[in-house]
Amino acid sequence: MLDSLERPEIREIADILIMNDASSDNTSWIAKRRNYKVITHVFNLGYGSAIQLGYKYAVRRRYDYVIQMDADGQHDVCNIPKIYEELKTPDENGNCPDIVLGSRFVEGSSEFRVGALKAFAIRMFRHYIRRHTGVRIMDPTTGLQGLSFPAFLYYSKYGHFDERYPDANMVLQMLLLGFHIREIPAIMHARETGKSMHSGLKPIGYMIHMACSLLQITFQYQIKKKDAGVGTQGAISTKISLE
Repeated sequence: MLDSLERPEIREIADILIMNDASSDNTSWIAKRRNYKVITHVFNLGYGSAIQLGYKYAVRRRYDYVIQMDADGQHDVCNIPKIYEELKTPDENGNCPDIVLGSRFVEGSSEFRVGALKAFAIRMFRHYIRRHTGVRIMDPTTGLQGLSFPAFLYYSKYGHFDERYPDANMVLQMLLLGFHIREIPAIMHARETGKSMHSGLKPIGYMIHMACSLLQITFQYQIKKKDAGVGTQGAISTKISLE
């Protein structure tokens, strides 16, 4: 992954930040030896907490954009320039997206197989999001995302981001708040090494957590109208970061 990120077309547009959530391998040592910026948790706090700390880092340093990707080789770095360009491309109304999702399931994506349980969950999340927002999101569980300053600024604040499983629930939240989300085809690869955070019995807990979170967000942002319209606010920014 680090070798791929050192390609000139990546380094000329992005700074690289590695979030190390108290890993038990040599991640921190390898990254620091290669002069990368690394943030390390003393204790394992979970996927969402690690990503949110990256957002806080980007906010403090006033980056324009954050592009987040997994480090297990599933997300091809060739997607980075495409997401970056999409973040800067206005639609017919002159609005640039707040979030760009690298999708596995739109025309132009590479072939990517998912298990039966994951496929069922994705279909369920698609239906729920479309029912409550009117927006069709084909891959609401993708971890390959680009975010504008207003988007990751909102995520960086307390209570605005799921510290355990930031997934389809966060897509639903941001759509209800008025943020613009766009999907583009992505190149992804099957996992070759490492252990998924959804291994063993964890998918059961994930499904329960996600169902409760979707219902909670629907109540907060659709029924109570909490933070209504926050997604229409602009922000000043200066640089691009790759998290």
